[in-house]
Amino acid sequence: MADIIRTDATPQDKSLPLIAVSVQMRQIQDELRQAARSDAKILLTGESGVGKEVISRLVHDYSPRRSRPFVAINCAGVPDTLLESELFGHVRGSFTGAYRDKPGLLEQAHGGTIFLDEIGEMSLRMQALLLRFLEDGDIHRVGSDRRTSTINVRVVTATNRVLLDQIAAGAFREDLYYRINVIHLVIPPLRDRREDIEPLLYHFLNGFSAKYFVDLPEIAPDVLDRLRAYDWPGNVRELKNVVERLIVRSRGGRVEMHDLPAAIPGQRIAAAAVPVALAMPDRGAVGAVAPPASTHPSTQLLFDRIVSHRESFWSAVYAPFMARDLTRDDVRAIVTAGLQHTRGNYKMLLDLFNMEPADYKRFLNFLRKHHCHMPFQKFRMTDAIRPERSVASAGMK
Repeated sequence: MADIIRTDATPQDKSLPLIAVSVQMRQIQDELRQAARSDAKILLTGESGVGKEVISRLVHDYSPRRSRPFVAINCAGVPDTLLESELFGHVRGSFTGAYRDKPGLLEQAHGGTIFLDEIGEMSLRMQALLLRFLEDGDIHRVGSDRRTSTINVRVVTATNRVLLDQIAAGAFREDLYYRINVIHLVIPPLRDRREDIEPLLYHFLNGFSAKYFVDLPEIAPDVLDRLRAYDWPGNVRELKNVVERLIVRSRGGRVEMHDLPAAIPGQRIAAAAVPVALAMPDRGAVGAVAPPASTHPSTQLLFDRIVSHRESFWSAVYAPFMARDLTRDDVRAIVTAGLQHTRGNYKMLLDLFNMEPADYKRFLNFLRKHHCHMPFQKFRMTDAIRPERSVASAGMK
C-alpha cells in the first residue's frame, strides 16, 4: 500500500535531509537530538508539506532505535475499516479474505519507531483503540478475543490540524491528545523561514540533476529573487515539485522567468474577483463564482486555476489531495464553490471543472470515498434558478 512505508535500513535517508539554515530549523534540530535520547512520544504539527515525515525519520535516526525498523502510515490514506487491521493485525477468519494470521504495523515496528501521519483524520473509534495500546502496549489483533503480544515501540504522530480545535468540536479525544503530546514540535511553514529556500532549492537541483542525468542549471538572479519572495503555500513539497519540473523541462543551462510555473511569477488572484463571464464565456455564466471557504492558503488559487485557466480538477485538486498537499476541507471548499455556480448540478460541475462526461461516476466515487460529497439540495435554494436552467437541474442526482 502506497500510504505505508516500512524501512529496516539504518542510515538516514540522504535524499531528505533536514536543511537547517534558519534559526527556527536549527532550534528544531537541536530539540530533535535531545528528544531522540528518550522514548518520549512526539507530536509534530505544521502545514502540509513542511517536512513532518522527514523530522520523524530524523528522530529515529538520532535515537538508539536506529538499527530497528521505522514504519510510517498515513492515517488519512487508509479507510477506517482497514486501519485497525493495518495497525494491529488480524487473525485468520476474522473477515472475508483473512486467510492467515497477519501481524500489524505496530508489531512490525517492535523495537523501532512508528510514525502515524495525519492522526487528526483518525476516527473516534480508532482513537480509542490507539489510546488503549498507548496505555499498556498490548496488541489485540482483529478477530482475537485475547491479547496477542506486548510490544515496545516509539510513537511519533503528526497532523496539519489544530488538535485543540478538534477537541472543542468533539472530533478528537482529549485524553489521547495529552497521551501523544509529550514533546510537541511545531514545524514552521517555508514562508516563515525564507533563509531555507535557497539551500533547499540547490539541494533539490543537485538531486534531480543527478537523477535525470542533466547538467546542473544556472538560476537567473531575478528567478532566485522571485523564488525567495514566493509564499510557497505547498511548502517544501511544492518547492521540490517545482524544481523537478524545471529539471525535466530544462532546455538549456539557465533557468529564466518564463521557465517558472505560471502561479509563481504572477500575483495571486482571489477567485471571487474573477468574473465567470470572462473566465468561461461559452458556459452561460450568471455572475462571479464565490471563493472557496477554506483555511488552506492555496485553495483560492487552485479554484482560479480550474475556472480561469481551464486546468482539470484531476491535476489541480485530485493529485495534490492524494499527495497529502490538500485536506478534505480544501476539497469540500472547492466543490462547494463549484456547486454554488451550478446550482447543485454535479453534471454541470464536470464542465466547470474541465472533466469529461465519462468522468461522472469516477468523480462522485472519489468524493464519496473521501467524505467530500456535498448534498446538492441546499445549493438549489440559495438563489433563484433561471427558467432555462431549471429543467436541466431538475434531473440532477
